[in-house]
Amino acid sequence: MSVLIAHLGPSGTFSEFAAATYADSLKTQSTELKGYSTITQAINAIAQQEADFCVVPVENSIGGGVTFTLDTLWESEKLQIQQAFTLPVQHALISKASQLSEIKTVYSHPQALSQCQRWLAEHLPNVNLVNTSSTAEPLPYVKENSAVGAIASNWGAKMYNLPVLAHPINDYPDNYTRFWVLGQAAATSGQYTSLAFSLNSNEPGALLKPLQLFSALNINMSRIESRPTKRLLGEYIFFVDIEASADEQTTQTALELLQIHTQKLKLFGSYNLTTIEKVL
Repeated sequence: MSVLIAHLGPSGTFSEFAAATYADSLKTQSTELKGYSTITQAINAIAQQEADFCVVPVENSIGGGVTFTLDTLWESEKLQIQQAFTLPVQHALISKASQLSEIKTVYSHPQALSQCQRWLAEHLPNVNLVNTSSTAEPLPYVKENSAVGAIASNWGAKMYNLPVLAHPINDYPDNYTRFWVLGQAAATSGQYTSLAFSLNSNEPGALLKPLQLFSALNINMSRIESRPTKRLLGEYIFFVDIEASADEQTTQTALELLQIHTQKLKLFGSYNLTTIEKVL
């Protein structure tokens, strides 16, 4: 049987490229990619056993955390991070226009638009910018209308057989996105461990107490990000990455103590992180 890998679709997204990159690493197994309309649907495909793994973006070096991934993982009860990897992101302006002045509208995902805003301001200051659910969603429009353009990847241009008018156009050359590979198998060993928690109350020192535990146990936090609980204004969920494995005694001690100072604690698993310098 093939290993089914879910990702944000349609065909041509950076997420599909990341999923294909992960599939290539499973050299001993047959793989199949399946795109979903949203990140939430792609993640839920694992919980509903429609797919074996899901490759989703979690953080961009320019745009920050991917909120749909964090929110959906918090709401899930079964998923674990099996692996993490970073890929360089190089955006391209894809259009059938013969020159930039012919383009009246540019479509793309909000993160891609934000990562190219200075280039757009300099080269296409008067175009209409339209948000889409993915970088690949507008590519069929580009086929039909030479007055529109899309910010997507070279992978997307290749999938739709479209010309690239400019590349790369992202404002910062060192633009990387970190992806998580999610699955249902227990993940207790790796370089990093990801977790999230909500607090018992919103009072002075409520967040300090959980964070001091890591310092006291000499565990380094490599990342912390907050997301609203969606219940009350001012209530937050805190997502934390630590440089430690969940199967280490020190980490287990930290998790036991965290239970005391948090309202809800979720462990997303331990995993290794690799950087893949693969640019299409």
